[in-house]
Amino acid sequence: MANKMRLRVATPDNVKFDDNIEMVIMRCITGDMGILANHEATSAILDFGVLRILNDNSERRMAVFGGITQVRDNTVTIIANDAQWPEEIDIASVKAERDRLEHREQEELDDLELKRDQVQLRKSLLQIEVSEFTGGSKVENVEKSD
Repeated sequence: MANKMRLRVATPDNVKFDDNIEMVIMRCITGDMGILANHEATSAILDFGVLRILNDNSERRMAVFGGITQVRDNTVTIIANDAQWPEEIDIASVKAERDRLEHREQEELDDLELKRDQVQLRKSLLQIEVSEFTGGSKVENVEKSD
């Protein structure tokens, strides 16, 4: 059995995940960070991105919309502003929102409206990416060191 660590993912509304895993890969504001069991203590600020949870030769993905993470005592704690599993995403609504926002880019918008639309577009694109991942598949080419 591979070395495992605890992963806890919470949002202001609920706990999204709390279980033992082998590896987690998250998008931080400085780039992607992968964590294996017995990682040194650290913390980071999360960006919008895919949270990849690897365990028992399978992978699950979750859309995470900013937050913070702390790694300590073989536990990774993620407090996300918002997070969604693929099954929680209404893909038809998200694609309609993406199309609406892409069309709005051609309109005259003030800076605040433009920035809001850009953030919402990033969120929509991330939701689409996570929804299109076929989860539970066998993980290939992930190097792990003990």
